Amino acid sequence: MPEMNGLDALIALRGEFPEARVIVLTTYAGDTQVLRAIKAGACAYLLKNALHKELLDTIRAVHAGKKYISPEASYELAEHAGADALTPAEVRVLRLIAEGNANKEIAEQLSVSEDTVKGQVRNILSKLGAKDRAHAAMIGVKRGIIEA
Repeated sequence: MPEMNGLDALIALRGEFPEARVIVLTTYAGDTQVLRAIKAGACAYLLKNALHKELLDTIRAVHAGKKYISPEASYELAEHAGADALTPAEVRVLRLIAEGNANKEIAEQLSVSEDTVKGQVRNILSKLGAKDRAHAAMIGVKRGIIEA
């Protein structure tokens, strides 16, 4: 969408119409994106590859006041339910890693020491179960923690 992303649209819609029952229809199954949508007020989270019957069943369920999360998105939520969430500072570092910045550049941009960045990178790798910085960035995008 040219003016705002789907989550911002959901927040704006629910702000103006709090009783609106919104179904998110997306290509993103990442657990972080699912949680953001549900916290923002989505009643259902459905992937665009859903079968016609699943879409109709979801519309009927939401109309009846129920909630629904697609099986693929539910799997992602369950897969990462016990994982430690990244702190806002770690998300900022991960975003800068994904942009190709070295620790020294990240430290300069965030006005922190390089040792602080190194510690945050270690935490990010550990929390995401990543082998290296590139793998962490890839996981971050896949899970919806950061955008590509």
